[in-house]
Amino acid sequence: MTWIVFDYGGVLSLPQPEADTLEMARAMNAEPEAFLRGYWQYRLDFDRADLTPHAYWAAVLGRSVTHSEVARLVAMDVAGWAHPDRGTVALLGELLADDRDVALLSNAPVCLGDGLDELPWIAAIERRFYSGRMGLVKPDREIYDEVARALGTEPAECVFIDDRAENVEGAERAGMTGLLYTGSADLRADLRAVLAA
Repeated sequence: MTWIVFDYGGVLSLPQPEADTLEMARAMNAEPEAFLRGYWQYRLDFDRADLTPHAYWAAVLGRSVTHSEVARLVAMDVAGWAHPDRGTVALLGELLADDRDVALLSNAPVCLGDGLDELPWIAAIERRFYSGRMGLVKPDREIYDEVARALGTEPAECVFIDDRAENVEGAERAGMTGLLYTGSADLRADLRAVLAA
């Protein structure tokens, strides 16, 4: 395998704590359950860049939003996704130190990607792909094909790691080797086996 491609949320970072999402709801004086429901209901469209930040947060809240509200929500959203999975980040550091070819592929809107790019463990990955910048989302095959093309390789030369089975299956349909993330210790063993094959 010439490229090891990591997902972000739930792999390199911990899943966004529900407490962080609920804090956004409180900041907007929104009913928590409705906010959580809207947050995920419209998220894939936001990830694909079908919705602007204003349109997304207005849909989540069920009302119009101001520029300052959107800026606050974006900052809080980035912070909620900025909790590293220390085991996976340590493994990432080892791979980079060994000069392995590593890339990032995440379903993330442009504004979230911009924030994640500021995180030191993400900035260390030179090739970063966010769905919002591509207009494509996982698990659609096109996004994996486009990543392989941009990396100058074939899908068969990529191993893709994600915590969602449907995204791993999408990568496999595109010809990549897929690894379902269940924890950093298992990933370390799985990668060792794949790279030794």
